Amino acid sequence: MTTRTIEDLAKKMKDIDFAMLATHTKGGAIGSRPMSNNREVDYDGDAWFFTDDTALMVDDIAADPKVNLSYQGSSGILGQRPFFLAVEGEAALIRDKSLFAEHWTKGLERWWPDGIDTPGLVLIKVHGNRVHYWDGEDEGEIDLSPTKTQA
Repeated sequence: MTTRTIEDLAKKMKDIDFAMLATHTKGGAIGSRPMSNNREVDYDGDAWFFTDDTALMVDDIAADPKVNLSYQGSSGILGQRPFFLAVEGEAALIRDKSLFAEHWTKGLERWWPDGIDTPGLVLIKVHGNRVHYWDGEDEGEIDLSPTKTQA
């Protein structure tokens, strides 16, 4: 087994346009929906997604911030090795326009023509605590949780 770094995984993620974001719903079920990376990922343990405040996932995250992101890269197409990534993390709902501007990418105006001034726009930040990857026959895990100091 080869040990990958978060930088190695970030390079692989650049080729993936969508992640599935899973949340815990009010009834205790797990709800999943596709979220776009816009293929402009510099993954450092944090993932950022825009949505509307009317989306059910906003209420889910407000009630329980524990989420999962799953990614699938090339999967056996023309002999390519499959790549899968699962991120366990915590989500935060952000309504700060300065952070909107920092994470806005070309093409988002397709969904939000008023850009960062769109009423009800929400930025979701998912901070990964643990990342598990499968890269062909290689698999591993990276712990991103903060190091605990002993008292």
